[in-house]
Amino acid sequence: MENPQKTEVVLLACGSFNPITNMHLRLFELAKDHMNATGKYRVIKGIISPVGDAYKKKGLISAHHRVVMAQLATKNSGWVEVDTWESLQKEWVETAKVLRHHQEKLEASGGEQRDSPVLERPGRKRKWTEQRSEVSQKKPLEPQRKDVPRVKLLCGADLLESFGVPDLWKREDIANIVGSYGLVCITRAGNDAQRFIYESDVLWRHQANIHLVNEWITNDISSTKIRRALRRSQSIRYLVPDLVQEYIEKHDLYSAESEERNVGVILAPLQRNRAATNSRTTTA
Repeated sequence: MENPQKTEVVLLACGSFNPITNMHLRLFELAKDHMNATGKYRVIKGIISPVGDAYKKKGLISAHHRVVMAQLATKNSGWVEVDTWESLQKEWVETAKVLRHHQEKLEASGGEQRDSPVLERPGRKRKWTEQRSEVSQKKPLEPQRKDVPRVKLLCGADLLESFGVPDLWKREDIANIVGSYGLVCITRAGNDAQRFIYESDVLWRHQANIHLVNEWITNDISSTKIRRALRRSQSIRYLVPDLVQEYIEKHDLYSAESEERNVGVILAPLQRNRAATNSRTTTA
């Protein structure tokens, strides 16, 4: 008999997905197995949220193509879907605010997620007034009703360790992410995530809300390696879903030219957080 006290969980993965790979999809399966096996949680949904173009990462192709590829990759999934809200924002949105957006959607709908807005093709004018749905900067989340699912951030050990990169994350955002929502982090041999948690006071304080999942069947596929293979006219079959491979080839998405996109441009979070730091220093 199923434990009625289990907390329902929605796994949210934020990132470039440039392009989405089989490894991205495996993260969801590994996390779901782990969380369900604890006996405390029941994973009911997975959400892929591609970052918007304003993130300004080197080699980042348009959000339209990245969203479509993610939709193709999850076409046959019964529980993982793609949400376009983050990709539709004019400005880069902090991960903590994306988590809040999805938690508030669940609250407003009584636990049922509404469909995400449609991302139009590049070059067409987007209806920002309909899609923007003000990014919340309110006080910390109020206590949730027990019957509303909880959103948790799904990530790899590299994202966890990126918390230590100067100016990449705001300290208050890290505390908010791990404290108010929680992490489900897929780790592997060579990634000492537990030590990183130990060395961070913020992560240590909220360690009960950080779920480390060992990836015993290792998979070293990455979007960076996929793009490199494509630039060299090498096969990527079985590294990405077949529909994604077909879409990439049809639209000739990755090349030496596309990899130079945003070269010399400061990554959006670094630019914003450094500007905030300089402003505080100036006014101090």
